[in-house]
Amino acid sequence: MHVTTHGTESGPPVLLIHGNCSSSGFWEPLVRHLPATWRIAAPDLRGYGESPALGVDATRGLRDFADDVAPLLRALAEESGRPVTVVGHSMGGGVAMQLLLDHPERIGGLVLEAPVSPYGFGGTRDLDGTPTSPDHAGSGGGSANPDFVRLLAAKDRGTEEQASPRNVMRAFYAAPGFDFGEDEELLLDTMLSTAVGEDQYPGDGTASANWPGTAPGTRGVLNTMSPGYLNLSGIVDLPSKPPVTWIRGDQDAIVSDGSFFDLAQLGKLGLVPGWPGEEDCPPQPMVGQTRAVLQRYAEQGGSFREIVYTGVGHSPHIERPEEFAAVLREVVGS
Repeated sequence: MHVTTHGTESGPPVLLIHGNCSSSGFWEPLVRHLPATWRIAAPDLRGYGESPALGVDATRGLRDFADDVAPLLRALAEESGRPVTVVGHSMGGGVAMQLLLDHPERIGGLVLEAPVSPYGFGGTRDLDGTPTSPDHAGSGGGSANPDFVRLLAAKDRGTEEQASPRNVMRAFYAAPGFDFGEDEELLLDTMLSTAVGEDQYPGDGTASANWPGTAPGTRGVLNTMSPGYLNLSGIVDLPSKPPVTWIRGDQDAIVSDGSFFDLAQLGKLGLVPGWPGEEDCPPQPMVGQTRAVLQRYAEQGGSFREIVYTGVGHSPHIERPEEFAAVLREVVGS
């Protein structure tokens, strides 16, 4: 596993876990604002950046990713002699929650930035994560935009096609109109480092009799977040609960209660034909689900705070790096 490190080995340990279709380089705009005295480690998850594409067993949820990162978490805790602050972005927030489930004693604080819902991505209808259909139709590898997958595999850097990686990054990785400036090529590089295929991104799919006609397969990235394989709400029952800081933007179009990557929401908007209606297939309340789980986490002896940035999209650490860094300094300092 390729790991980018910063700082001194004796400093407070911070583990940064990137999200889907990115890599450790996606943290660079934030790292510039963090103290040089910290011990920062940012791994490339398997199939991203410079780490090998080992394939992903989606039936384990996000555990393949979490198991890869666990030795790094242990090493950071042991070399510093203190618990680690773990920061996870988007899918990386789910990996961070899985690490918390598996290794709570090594985590001193959890920062979830625009995290995937504890009940996964797509295919659930309410705050308890109830499946919309028995086969979790509408989630998994078959839910990806095929044009985006094709252009991602081709490492397209243009803007000619609507679904090009650059256009997707500009439209959805931050709030509309955000200027990535000099970081745009670096951030696009992280997207284009994604290994594409049925064993990696997006994964495989299966036909379904339920709308929209596709259900999760068993391999690859998007299937790891299908509610058929992923349920992270068990953090509520942990006997040891580090404080959680949840950071999100109010303009997030990827992880929201009306996500433009949720087929049920696209059906509601008339962009995917045949939507059976709100009663049969409502959009997933992603933000509401996360809040409900964290509220139960607090009721059971933990604590959390929710920080919402106005006018910010899916990447607060890039859109508001100085403010994000200030919050992280508070977490590490506590």
